[in-house]
Amino acid sequence: MISKGANHSAQRHGKPPVLGLIVNDSKPKALAASQMLTRRFSREGWQVEHTASAGGLVGFTSPEGSLGSTCYDACVPTNFHPHITMAIVLGGDGTVLSAARQTAPIGVPMLAINTGHMGFLAEAYVHELEAVISQLLAGEWSVEERSMLVVTVLRGEQKLWEVLCLNEMVLHREPLTSMCHFEVAIGRHPPVDIAADGVILSTPTGSTAYALSAGGPVITPEVPVLQLTPVAPHSLASRALVFSDREEVTVFPATPERLMMVVDGSAGCYVWPEDRVFIQRCPQNARFVRLQGQEFFQVLREKLGWGLPHLAKPSDD
Repeated sequence: MISKGANHSAQRHGKPPVLGLIVNDSKPKALAASQMLTRRFSREGWQVEHTASAGGLVGFTSPEGSLGSTCYDACVPTNFHPHITMAIVLGGDGTVLSAARQTAPIGVPMLAINTGHMGFLAEAYVHELEAVISQLLAGEWSVEERSMLVVTVLRGEQKLWEVLCLNEMVLHREPLTSMCHFEVAIGRHPPVDIAADGVILSTPTGSTAYALSAGGPVITPEVPVLQLTPVAPHSLASRALVFSDREEVTVFPATPERLMMVVDGSAGCYVWPEDRVFIQRCPQNARFVRLQGQEFFQVLREKLGWGLPHLAKPSDD
């Protein structure tokens, strides 16, 4: 729990607490909430730093374009620093995935306020802002850590491309309905061959995203594992595999055609037969501000309908 006294101590030493605002500026609700938060926290003596969530969108490279070497911490805004008390993220789940790239490398915790639809990663909704502000200013919040991945494309020993990942890395052939082969090496173990439309490597946070739709299990956030899930495998023996996140993973395209890699749905590049994809747990975690005890199963029930009572077929009477 972060105490209110910590903020007052900073002010006594001439250093006001700092609030970061990461805003999806394509959403009018997010922009209005940003203005309101700026006024309120400035009035309480906080310094407020703004940035757009688009800064965390790495984007997709064209087939002919040069990838260019990129470090996974390249998305941190120039006006953000490790001494920011917290960052409030205004947008939907995609905005939170983007914001994780902007905050995790410098250890800044983020509070996700949903202005979108699903809001699976959100802690609160925009209509609750008044209560949220009161709780934050009172110091009544804690931090939950979520593991992230560093995804790197290599050609020989040359790093071509790198990005930070909160949910999942997906590697597939174009079009997605075309089956191909992937050689996957986990840690010290020899590579295995997977025949499928694609493969998904996900964190526990990502286990409720694409991996769930592909038949993988739900993993609670605190379990230190990764999940490998084939997409439409051409074998009854190819099923999701869960293993320690201390293991590094290398995926080799075992096909003469180029493959497409997509990370968290908002970053991607082409992977050629001479390339390989290297995935390891990031040294830094995504840090989420929690306003109340996080009950993961309750989130599953509310957002995905998990564990709801079975309703029997009504009788004809």
